[in-house]
Amino acid sequence: MRHILLYTDEDGAWCASVPSLPGCHSQGATREETLVNIKEAIALYVEALKEDGVPVPNEPEIMVLEQV
Repeated sequence: MRHILLYTDEDGAWCASVPSLPGCHSQGATREETLVNIKEAIALYVEALKEDGVPVPNEPEIMVLEQV
């Protein structure tokens, strides 16, 4: 299981990123579409790491989100 950051951009599109997987991002027209897309992005990201022999980062036990 991964923590996913969901938010809308200035144009109202839904975006998602995975803090524990740098560069793993996705987007969609709706929240639901974005969740489907980011799950696929996570799977592809992890698969690529494994193919390259790179360890898959662990998910932090504690995550703090602050809005500034």
